[in-house]
Amino acid sequence: MTPFGARLRALRVERDMTLKAMAAQLHVSAAYLSALEHGKRGAPGTGLVHQVCDCLGLIWDEAEELAKLARLSHPRVVVDTAGLTPEQTALANRIAQTIHRLTPEAVATLHGFLDLTAPQAKPRLRRLAGRGG
Repeated sequence: MTPFGARLRALRVERDMTLKAMAAQLHVSAAYLSALEHGKRGAPGTGLVHQVCDCLGLIWDEAEELAKLARLSHPRVVVDTAGLTPEQTALANRIAQTIHRLTPEAVATLHGFLDLTAPQAKPRLRRLAGRGG
């Protein structure tokens, strides 16, 4: 199951909506929606994510969270290590080989570490009104 699929299913169930009813509102098949929920289909496009948000009445933070989860929901990840160091290639291979054995705590720790190493947003420069240059 993908992060998007798990969240989609939870939101649908919270709203007491059947798979068939939601699929009809989204103009997709129930089989496709089920496959999406179970991580058997690729990450949805932005158009479908917007349709889902409209269908479920999601706005602001909830809609952004669902869009973020969609971007992180490719069920078959491919990591291209061409041009990376041997250590980086070895790490990618070790993760691929052992990810199914990681505990939830280990996964959370890795997410936390990756969050710390994510590039920080660049500060925006502001023009100060009334200042001559």
